[in-house]
Amino acid sequence: MANSTWAIDPTHSEIGFKVKHMMFTNVSGKFNQFEAKIENEDNAFETSKISFSADVNSVDTANADRDNHLRGADFFDVDNFAKLNFTSTSVEKINDGLYNISGDLTIKGVTKNITLEAEYSGLMKDPWGNTKIGLSLTGKINRKDFGLTWNAALETGGVLVGEDIRLAAEVQFVKQ
Repeated sequence: MANSTWAIDPTHSEIGFKVKHMMFTNVSGKFNQFEAKIENEDNAFETSKISFSADVNSVDTANADRDNHLRGADFFDVDNFAKLNFTSTSVEKINDGLYNISGDLTIKGVTKNITLEAEYSGLMKDPWGNTKIGLSLTGKINRKDFGLTWNAALETGGVLVGEDIRLAAEVQFVKQ
């Protein structure tokens, strides 16, 4: 049995999210700085141990004022909690190419178990001889579960920022 280590290829990866704004449209964002690693046995994805961290100071919603608010104490509080982290606890094969990845997500010092759906592309060689894998990940969390509770009431009823955050990542990993 051979152990394999895979590092994320940041130039071919994107870590993003969407949240309801004013209860009827979505605002998208992403993290520009992140790290991730997969370790598995004999390249078998279901044996994978996955770790991920993002520099929350790199949050980017294409609006500087909103990004600064997200970095502040109302949301991520980057002065006290510089990173968000995910560590897998299990990888379960659902069917060919589809997996559930469960693990512990820590945001703002609060850790909760979440499950992400993963579409796994299998192994591929790039034109330079590197062995790669690709994943499309989706999931949903409630931001209030992680202490991200700021909001503002709207005059017409409802709130400015939705509670549910939809997670989406397109990532490539290269075998080390």
